[in-house]
Amino acid sequence: MATKGKELRSPKGGLDVYAILEKYYQKHSQAYQILTIHGECVAKKALEIARRRKEWKLDKALIYEGAMLHDIGIFRCDAPSIGCVGEEPYIKHGVIGSELLMSEGLPKHALICERHTGVGITLEMIIQRNLPLPHREMVPISLEEQIICFADCFFSKSGDPTKEKSVEQIVKGMSKHGAEQVLKFQTWCKLFLD
Repeated sequence: MATKGKELRSPKGGLDVYAILEKYYQKHSQAYQILTIHGECVAKKALEIARRRKEWKLDKALIYEGAMLHDIGIFRCDAPSIGCVGEEPYIKHGVIGSELLMSEGLPKHALICERHTGVGITLEMIIQRNLPLPHREMVPISLEEQIICFADCFFSKSGDPTKEKSVEQIVKGMSKHGAEQVLKFQTWCKLFLD
């Protein structure tokens, strides 16, 4: 069940992320429940990082909103284990979410969607692995994008979505995608956790 914790609410005047999600998801569906729980866990971790880095003057509202909306495109993907019965391959959920949020007039949030998968997906990776994605760089650039992408690595939507993975578990899982991915994640560990 989604918590909607007080510490996770968007600042006054911010987006109602739940209203946006409910435009695309049935409120009591499995996909909605997993999506909101996952988003809340990612938002909490990302905001913890932002609070420790006050000197960076981060946009905390964007971090919260982006973390809550980063996986909005999953419903169009073929992922029945999380209640999603669409036709697209799961790797496209970021691009799908980006298109949805662009149509909502949210370009910064759309970029977070597109750039959050793993530690980002480079054009070189898309071409070399023949991924079913547009041929462009999809790596997080702003600190807000990087923090959300990093926080997302700690939580899975399968199994217990509230269970935080250890750095070691993430590195082990990420190693199958290449040493560059692991190196980027480890660099983020030093930047965001030290």
